[in-house]
Amino acid sequence: MKNQMDSVPRLVTDLIVPEREGGYLKGQETRELILRTALNILIEHGYPAMSMRRVATACGMKFGNLTYHYRSREDLVRELLEAVIRSYEVEFTAIAHMPGASPEDRLRRVCLFILEDIRTKKTTHLFPEIWALSNHEPFVFDLMHALYVRARAPLRAIIDEMRPDLPPDVREDVALFISASMEGMTVFAGHGKPFEPRMPSIEHIAVQSFLDLVRTYRP
Repeated sequence: MKNQMDSVPRLVTDLIVPEREGGYLKGQETRELILRTALNILIEHGYPAMSMRRVATACGMKFGNLTYHYRSREDLVRELLEAVIRSYEVEFTAIAHMPGASPEDRLRRVCLFILEDIRTKKTTHLFPEIWALSNHEPFVFDLMHALYVRARAPLRAIIDEMRPDLPPDVREDVALFISASMEGMTVFAGHGKPFEPRMPSIEHIAVQSFLDLVRTYRP
């Protein structure tokens, strides 16, 4: 099993696999292998190619062993997205609790982290695939909405700190606007996209614009 795990590429933002009550180490390692393999197939070949049988074959295990851990592809997708978002939450929490950093500096660092992450193959391929899937699969729609609420929370906390004078709903709108503006760059300047070489300049424009927006916005 260890050799199989070593063959699955680690990604820039790693997965954090949720622990299951009453689980055991070997089971945790197997689930991590399954999730990494499924993620790799999703990135390289898209969701239609991510069948349970293909994941099992790529893991070097029997189909029945896979369904012992994940009864359906829906179960697999749920835990995969949970593992992805947990990895981002760890990064955001580290930035949010940087000792001595001002709110402006933390906002800058969060935005730069997201914009740099957009340039990775993982993010450029994974999230548009999930966005498209959420148009047709209600469980993915609900899951993605909940995940993005969690992902925006650190950004919202920084805006709360910088602009306590703004009403809460306005602060949420500003956080949503900043998040959506960055996510939208994926299709233009993500990995292998036409404007990826311009991303350093775009990052500078984006961060300066977001800082100015939060400092000066009036409803």
